[in-house]
Amino acid sequence: MTDHRGLQALRYLGAAALLGVGIVHLQQYDGAHYSEIPTIGTLFLLNFVSATVVAAGLFAPLERRFPRLRKQILGGLAAGGIGIALGALVALLISEQTPLFGFMEVGYRQAIVIAIVLEIATTVLLAGFLVGVLRGERAARSPSARHVTGYR
Repeated sequence: MTDHRGLQALRYLGAAALLGVGIVHLQQYDGAHYSEIPTIGTLFLLNFVSATVVAAGLFAPLERRFPRLRKQILGGLAAGGIGIALGALVALLISEQTPLFGFMEVGYRQAIVIAIVLEIATTVLLAGFLVGVLRGERAARSPSARHVTGYR
């Protein structure tokens, strides 16, 4: 899926899934009282803030503001979003097997299932977007693409 519309769909759906990851962590921070757990509460809040900032960057019309750096910025944001989602998923899986910062997760509540689904969706969607961006960058640099498209 390297066409422009397909890449845009991956970008915006990945950003929406990442925002969902952050919202689930905020809900757990406040509604499930994770705010009272030392270190884990802070990490849940940081997950929300970082997911929101990165998702906002992916939603922003960067191609208009920074046309020359567009691919680098979007690629960095996509990689950051993947890191946030995978980091949360790995932390959950570790905390189910052994205490993480003195906290151990038990059972699969609905919020945990939703978080896992959103973290996997974020990773898949943003990885697809990142691959498309990198392929587009490589194609734009090839001599044949410069000749045909006039890109320099």
